[in-house]
Amino acid sequence: MLELRTFALFVVTAIAEIVGCYLPYLWLRQGKSAWLLVPAAISLALFAWLLTLHPTAAGRVYAAYGGVYICVAILWLWVVDGIQPTVWDIAGVLVALVGMGIIMFAPRSA
Repeated sequence: MLELRTFALFVVTAIAEIVGCYLPYLWLRQGKSAWLLVPAAISLALFAWLLTLHPTAAGRVYAAYGGVYICVAILWLWVVDGIQPTVWDIAGVLVALVGMGIIMFAPRSA
């Protein structure tokens, strides 16, 4: 159960980070409204706060989060950008998720 909760929290965190970066991209690269910077800032603040909710050392959380971020970013590529991931994208996601699992859930001495 802890593993599922940790993974879900990482997914929500990744979405907050991606949205916080995607909205300025829309403003800068696609000529959308500068008002998009307001929800972008809120989303990035939410992202930072979400990272603090994990009960383990910050460095370990940041390292493991990267694996889930890769997975969510590839899903974003597919769902939002409309680009189907390649077999290499999927392979990279699987490697990243295995790394995340090792970092977060390996047995540790107290």
